[in-house]
Amino acid sequence: MTTKHTEVVSHDDDKPAIEQIDNIDTELPPHPDLEDGSPDKKKKTANNQLDEAQEILARSGHVEYTQEDNKRVLRKIDIFVCIPMCIVYCIQQLDKGAVAQGAVFDLRESTGLKGSQYSWLNSIVYISQLVCQPLSSYALVVFPVKYWVMFNFISWSIVTICSAAAKSFAGLMAARLLLGAFEATILPSFVFITQMWWTRREQSYRTVAYQIANSLASLFGPLLAFGVGHVKSGIKPYQGIFICMGGLSLAMVPLVWYLLPNSPTTAKFLRKDDDRLIALERLKENQTGTKSSTWKWNQVWETYRDPKTYMWAAMYLCTATPSGGIGSFSGLILKGFNFDSFQTTLMHMPTGVIGILTLWIGIWFTNKFKARWIVILIITLAPIAGATAICRLPRDNTAGLMASFYIAYILAGIQPLLYSWANLNAAGTTKRVVTFSTMFVFQCAGNIIGPQVYFEREAPYYYTGLYVDIGCWSVLVLLIIAMRIYLAQLNKKQAAKRAAIGMPAELKDMSIMTIQEAEVYKKELTEHMKVNGLNQAKLYENAFDDMTDFENPAFIYVL
Repeated sequence: MTTKHTEVVSHDDDKPAIEQIDNIDTELPPHPDLEDGSPDKKKKTANNQLDEAQEILARSGHVEYTQEDNKRVLRKIDIFVCIPMCIVYCIQQLDKGAVAQGAVFDLRESTGLKGSQYSWLNSIVYISQLVCQPLSSYALVVFPVKYWVMFNFISWSIVTICSAAAKSFAGLMAARLLLGAFEATILPSFVFITQMWWTRREQSYRTVAYQIANSLASLFGPLLAFGVGHVKSGIKPYQGIFICMGGLSLAMVPLVWYLLPNSPTTAKFLRKDDDRLIALERLKENQTGTKSSTWKWNQVWETYRDPKTYMWAAMYLCTATPSGGIGSFSGLILKGFNFDSFQTTLMHMPTGVIGILTLWIGIWFTNKFKARWIVILIITLAPIAGATAICRLPRDNTAGLMASFYIAYILAGIQPLLYSWANLNAAGTTKRVVTFSTMFVFQCAGNIIGPQVYFEREAPYYYTGLYVDIGCWSVLVLLIIAMRIYLAQLNKKQAAKRAAIGMPAELKDMSIMTIQEAEVYKKELTEHMKVNGLNQAKLYENAFDDMTDFENPAFIYVL
């Protein structure tokens, strides 16, 4: 069999760094994962399946590229993948928050809501997400990720518009139930996409990017509601808000559809063969592959035999419970510091800035010092101190209470940083999806529990809720330390596995180094392996096999 063969090579410094050699017909060697070149005799890997990325690289030849080439391809990926993710995440929060904006006007009065019915309109979204997680996880693996995201994006946009027709508690509950079902997949999908496109050194900043986009919705939402709320044209203000939010969401569908690709192996913006090869070659260091479209039950069973799964789940429960509680009652807490409604609104605005600054500073330190656990632990200590001070300070000390509240709101950085840490420590398509979906279930549970411990009878102090939050953060500190110890033990086991099969026992994780650091270490490692007679090809032979982190000896856990 013959085919067009493309080889990407590096040249002398005075020549272009990448040159594509076209129109060379060569005899294609047998695929390394096939026995005797037979297409139906597959290599017996842990998954018994070839990865699309591995097949493309195997058939396309050797790939070398410069830092300039890497930056050029990365810039394309950020434009065509990160930007639509930020748009969708911002729109999702706008649509989810439409009911809160409507409540500022006449939603409760117009629909006859009584007692805790308004609270249930918020809780039902997360209950729906809990119920829909298994189906969402399965669909995320078996369907192309772009089409799955777009289906849900379009669906919840329509639901938001149709919410304007709801004139009772039952109608609003039905609409919010559907909204939660369609939005359930977005965060797991985005974590999955992040792992698919960026190296581990790059993932943290992209995760922060769409988390910041989520925060921007808290600025745009009130502005949109303020304008729409003044419109008097035969519909009630809350109905206009639903229609406006849903209409804006639908208007963004064509742009997101045009930009967002399915995977590096099929992305249209990687038109040149060398760009696609570079995009794939970059991911070898991750040792996590790109995407397999087969649901693998062996990876499901491994996920629930892995202690990390339960530790991440507990960490998310301990994070989301305070976040859900303070997120719902922060305005009422502030108002209890002797502010009126308008002052409360103004005093609440800095919390968004605090969240953004915490994220950027936290990510900078994690990438600078190559340690996630200690940064998250230090950030967690801040809300413990802030919430404790709120409970202890007298109510006439407004300045002290405000300072304590802002210190407590550093909590906004914990959850996104946990996302980025957890993302780096799982491999295998099905295992990654199931792991994060499990974490997301516990996150939803925390968001449901959090507001329930803020008792109306304790307003405006809410001591029970604050004490529960302090307890959750304290347990989170212990879990972070335990996770760090466990990951270090797993790395020792990985080193023993590598030594047993002729690989270097002690490896540094190039995927979290800077590009310059990785290049220097790669040269050192190559020389070390030559001197010791080790096979360098073993380092990346499983990089695209869709093996789990337990199965792939080259996988390195990030502390």
